Amino acid sequence: MGAAISAEDFADLTAYTRMPRVGSLALSPDGTRLVAVVAELSADGKTWQGALWELDPTGRRPARRLTRGAKGESNPVFTPSGDLLFLSGRPNQEAKPGDTGVGKDKTALWLLPPVGEARELFRPAGGVDRVVVSGETGTLLLTAGAHPGGEFGHDGDLRKAREDAGVTAILHESYPVRYWDSDLGPAYPRLLTGTLDAEHPDSGRLDTADLVDLTPESATRLDDAAAISPDGRWVVHTERVEVSASYGARVRLRLVAADGSSGRVLADQDGHSFMQVAFLPDSSGVVAVRALESTADRVWRNTLVRISLTGEITELAADLVEEVEHPVVAPDGRAVYFTAAQRGHQPIFRLDLATSEVVRLTASGAYTEVIVGRDHVYALRSAWDHPPQPVRLELEGADQEPVALPAPGAVASLPGTLTEVSTVVEDGRTVRAWLVLPSNCSADNPAPLLLWVHGGPIMSWNAWSWRWNPWLMAARGYAVLLPDPALSLGYGQEFIQAGWGSWGAKPYTDLMAITDVTVRRPDVDDSRTAAMGGSFGGYMANWIATQTDRFKAIVTHASLWHLDAFTGTTDASYYWIREVGDPQHDDERVRANSPHLRVADIKTPMLVIHGDKDYRVPVGEGQRLFFDLVRHGVPAKFLYFPTENHWILTPGNTKVWYETIFAFLAEHVLGEPWQRPDLL
Repeated sequence: MGAAISAEDFADLTAYTRMPRVGSLALSPDGTRLVAVVAELSADGKTWQGALWELDPTGRRPARRLTRGAKGESNPVFTPSGDLLFLSGRPNQEAKPGDTGVGKDKTALWLLPPVGEARELFRPAGGVDRVVVSGETGTLLLTAGAHPGGEFGHDGDLRKAREDAGVTAILHESYPVRYWDSDLGPAYPRLLTGTLDAEHPDSGRLDTADLVDLTPESATRLDDAAAISPDGRWVVHTERVEVSASYGARVRLRLVAADGSSGRVLADQDGHSFMQVAFLPDSSGVVAVRALESTADRVWRNTLVRISLTGEITELAADLVEEVEHPVVAPDGRAVYFTAAQRGHQPIFRLDLATSEVVRLTASGAYTEVIVGRDHVYALRSAWDHPPQPVRLELEGADQEPVALPAPGAVASLPGTLTEVSTVVEDGRTVRAWLVLPSNCSADNPAPLLLWVHGGPIMSWNAWSWRWNPWLMAARGYAVLLPDPALSLGYGQEFIQAGWGSWGAKPYTDLMAITDVTVRRPDVDDSRTAAMGGSFGGYMANWIATQTDRFKAIVTHASLWHLDAFTGTTDASYYWIREVGDPQHDDERVRANSPHLRVADIKTPMLVIHGDKDYRVPVGEGQRLFFDLVRHGVPAKFLYFPTENHWILTPGNTKVWYETIFAFLAEHVLGEPWQRPDLL
């Protein structure tokens, strides 16, 4: 299973990239097997590659690796009979020599029995994107891409013709055209249902002819994952509803018979969108998250609802102040479990459906991948002092400390300590932050401070991050401040509302206030500070640069700079316009909050970082920022990644990202000579 991670590993970027990273969880129907995806550095060092590991739910046995595919594995899910389904781009071992059929290099659906070797079940021309299984019947619900206007499985000739002709063009006739780091089209997701061994018991493979296409007219992305009822009869999926040309779309739910015989709208409400659907165990309805959509004056709001198959909507836990996410229904139907950000944590909550009582199950940490079994709750728990780790909890009981299950990637020691700081700001709100301190800092040896601003903007520094990892900084002697300013999740609606539509106001003053408190500590050096952030955090880094010269350096990643230009080029323009307004008709908020209008006030050296494939904050923002800094004589560098997106996701580029930041901070914060990274 490998040695535990130690403090020394954070001082070595190569060792850091080799740390195992635990992801998706799946629990067998009888509760005796727990499977996780563990990503590790590939043999060539150019990617992180997932493999399936079996964990012992009792915590007695060590984890054991199940798969070793050359292209990795993902999306584990058990069938009612105990077989394990997963997705992988590994080659089919049963393929004939010289087989060059369509889909040969795409992600396929595989099955691993309790005893024996894995076998390929289905490899369509566009690959398989997702698989879920009905808990009682084993009916499969697949998501797979296909070109519009034709039957699923019959677009192979078109795909090949485009490839042979060198055509990559996409013709769009509706918005959006991109999503995060992906171009939309020319293929769009279809929802397909089928059963194993229905027509071909000998081969054990799925055939396209055996599948039912539930969305044959699909010509857009699915806004969220679809769900299938335990009895295998029904599928619920999201569907976009165009409200108007100026507003864009909202999202409703559609109920479709799994055999394709019927379909109708299940839930549709003006001013709301629905997402994160989970079926009740008796298949009589679903629970879902209903989002009240944002306006210029009001932030969005998540609530938990139950929806019967007849379409009756009942709000659950109406008095809950937390923003509900990822509901999971208990197997006996008595309770709904969900997560929600809360004051720098992301606990699991239990809602009793009979009494409406809500109990917080976990005392600390951030939980994801929640699975509710018949006897226990399983999840991944992370915190700033530990990466995601599989844990077990009791079904009931407040503020539990979970039982950690043996798995790769456990941390034995860190190069510093974790504490909290807080302050009360002018309007009476309490602003808090995590503070990472290096091991060697003291009043006699105060540490230079890095202010890190989170992205979102509506999120929280409440969980371990592989992308922005403060322990790499602590290993090099820096303290790292991780604050939750106005707009952050976990402190109530008023806290978010305090920064809504005015990013440069209270979010900025909150950051300065918590920094002021922190630099008054004797173990922090207030003369050596820098500010850093990505996405919204990058915007705030830019804004900070226009407002103060208190920091020695600023690092801005994937950042918003020219808000007018950003409005029409981001992949989510409608969402953005609802908050800040349409600059063609109402530019007051854009002008009040756009850093580019204040570039002449910047004096602090800046490192600008951007990926070319970033569609959320397009690379033009970084290019314009760098040019504006250069022409105003601000010391600046531009670290550009032609193949990365909003995040830096490959090991080699991750190392260069950190190396460049280390060198930039060393020059401007520590006063050392500039040292260009070797590979740059």
